[in-house]
This record gives sequence, C-alpha cells and structure tokens, in this order.
Amino acid sequence: MAGKSYMTSNNSMFITMLFSAVFRRKSRALMAVIATLVGAATLFCLAAICLVVPQQMSDEMRAYGANIIVTPIEGEWKNGIDRAMVLHTNDMVLAKGAMRSATYRYENVRINAAPYVLAGIDVRSVKSLNKHWNVDGSWPSSGNVMVGRDVALAMGLKIGSRIAIAYRSSDNAAGSHKPAEKSANKPAQNSVANSSEESAQNSSQQKLVEGRVSTDIMDTHGTTFRVCGILDTGGAEDSMLYALNADVNSLTGVKRGADVIAYSSSAPSVDAVVRSINDMTSMRVRAQQVTKVTAADTGIITMLRSLFCIVSLVVLVLMMVGVSTTISSIVQQRRNEIGLRKALGASARSIGVEFTAEAGLYGFVGGIAGTAVGYVFARLLAAMVFARDLGVNWWLVVFSIVFSVAASCVAALPPVLRASKIDPAIVLREE
Repeated sequence: MAGKSYMTSNNSMFITMLFSAVFRRKSRALMAVIATLVGAATLFCLAAICLVVPQQMSDEMRAYGANIIVTPIEGEWKNGIDRAMVLHTNDMVLAKGAMRSATYRYENVRINAAPYVLAGIDVRSVKSLNKHWNVDGSWPSSGNVMVGRDVALAMGLKIGSRIAIAYRSSDNAAGSHKPAEKSANKPAQNSVANSSEESAQNSSQQKLVEGRVSTDIMDTHGTTFRVCGILDTGGAEDSMLYALNADVNSLTGVKRGADVIAYSSSAPSVDAVVRSINDMTSMRVRAQQVTKVTAADTGIITMLRSLFCIVSLVVLVLMMVGVSTTISSIVQQRRNEIGLRKALGASARSIGVEFTAEAGLYGFVGGIAGTAVGYVFARLLAAMVFARDLGVNWWLVVFSIVFSVAASCVAALPPVLRASKIDPAIVLREE
C-alpha cells in the first residue's frame, strides 16, 4: 500500500509540475501549440484532399466508359458469350472490387441498302456504365431505336422518324461478330464498332455480280422502327444504332449471347483483374484493359499523391523546427532550475521525460485544434475546387492527432538531450 501511495504521489507531482511549467510560460507554450496546429491543419487538409478526393475522382473517371473489356477467344463462342459465362466473369471482377458492367451484341444490318451496325443492349446497364453519353430524346425501348449522330446526319433522321432495318444472315457470317483487336488508345466500343462496320462493308462488297450490285443488296425491305433518341459521344458510337436485346432477337430470329462484356472496375489493380480472367483458360474468353481510361485514372491519383508527399515533407520539417525552437528556448530559460533540481538528486532521465511530456502535450493540443481547422479547410476546398462533399474520416483524424504528438516529441529530443547534460556545478557557480 505504501508503495502504491508513493507512486500516486509521484504521478500527481509530475502532472502538477508539468502543467505549472506550461502555465508559467504561456507565450512560449502558445508558440509551440501554434506551430503544431499549423502543421497538423496543413497535413490533415492535404491528406483529406489527396487521399480521399482522388478515390472519388477515380470513381467518376470510370463513369466515362469501361476500363476492362472481355471478348471471346478466336474460334470460341460463335454464338456469343452465354449468360452463365457472363455471370461467372462478373463474379471474378466483383471479387477484386466494386464494378459496373454491360454486355453488347453486334449485328450487321442494312438501312436503305447501306451497311450499319446495330447493337443489342440492356438499357439500364449500358446507361449506368456510360454516364457521359449525351442522348437527345430517350434511350431505346420496345419498337424504338437510338441512333448515333453520324447515322442521323447521313440519313436526315430526327426523333420520331421511322426507318426500315433489314437483317440478312449472309451479312453476318460465322466469325463476323468477333471484335477486332483493341488498339492501345481507344475505348472498347470504338474498336468493336469499327470492326463491325468493316465487316458489314466487306460483306456487301462480296455481293457484286458481274461488276454490278446484286438485287439482294438493293433490297430495302425490313422491320420498321421509330427513332426515339440521338446519341452524341464524339466517338465511334455515333456511327451505330442501338436497340433492346429483345428487338434484336426478333429482327434476327436468333437469340445469341454477348460479343463484348464491358466493365468499369474500381479494383486497386485493374491489371490484376485482367490477369485473373486470362489465367482461367477454361473460360475461353480474353480480358483487356482500356488503357485510355486506366492511364488517365492512374495519372490523376499519382500526381495528387506525389504533391501530397512533397508538401507534407516541407510542412513536417517546418513544424518540427518550430516545436524544437520553442522547447530549446524553454530549456534555456529553465537552465538554472534544471541545475538546481539535478543538484538535489533529480535524474537526467526524469528531466528528459518531463520536457518530452511537455512537448507531447503541446502536440496533443495543437493536433486536435489543427485537425479541426484542417477538416474545415479541406471541406471548403473540396466543395469549391473539386465540387465534392467531404465526410469525416475518423481513421485520418486519429492518425493526425497521434502523428502530431509523435512529431512534437521527436522535435523535442535535441533540446531534451541538452537539458539532461546540464552540469549543476557550473550552473550554481554562475548564480
């Protein structure tokens, strides 16, 4: 009991001495707190912006189309990728992170004898995947098609116009549905659209009879659809038509699987997702990155995080210099007191612990205040510059406070070491 009472008495005395030292030198204590506050506020603001906002921006970047496409391996899935394989591939992508997906079925059709590409889509999934698509009018519905801007201009179509779409199985020979190899800097839809257009044009050219266009080519009969919307993306999508999968099945008389599965994956490594699919040889499909989207996404995140690291390093150094300078001045001011205490039997360790604890207290107070100020600035900056709402990241709050305390204690080490080496004989002789 006596030992426990002695420990309690020592702890109480230590706390009393600590707070009395702080309140006796309020101006210097305030300088140390302000130095820590500015550092914590700057670091928290930068961390919140550079760690949270890039993730939000990355999610929005993925609204500009797919970053992964999956297509059949050459010679496989002549009738398209069936639903079971689509679901299996979805599960593999979803296992690596959140994702959005859409499937596309492409058919070569004719309108007024001219070859075009008709895409069978599920409106909800394609609309969710391609939020940047600008549609004048409405998306496809039963009996209604959406046409690309280039198609509308070429044929003089407007919303409400009616067109006869003809399908010929001879235009869609085996293998004509397979997308061409995706180029390194084009989205998947562009590549597939270009490939399908070429296939349709080549098919029509093969129908020449004795140098003249065959009557089959000139046949303008077909199923009548109403134009419900006009798509404008500025890409190859503008040269295609879009209809519900059910309408494409009815037009062709064949229910086929997908020619392309497009994904917008939020996985930390898109390349890892691609490898996981390609390593499953039994799947008979091939995954590819859409490098244009992926490179833009990675570039933004890398740039912001590099900026965070550089500025954080500068701010950290300035904060530690401020705290170290303040503690040094306090040590110098209390030099005689330290010498007297050592002469009375105080150990260098106890004196060092006291000054380190004092620096930690400044770091704790400054860390709390700085984190609060940093959050306010980060929220304002995110709203004004990035047009985003920034929530409270409690893990970041705790890290900011703990880091401020640790940085203050480390900054106090040089003056604390000097204090512990003060010779009481020299100090008392000076008195």
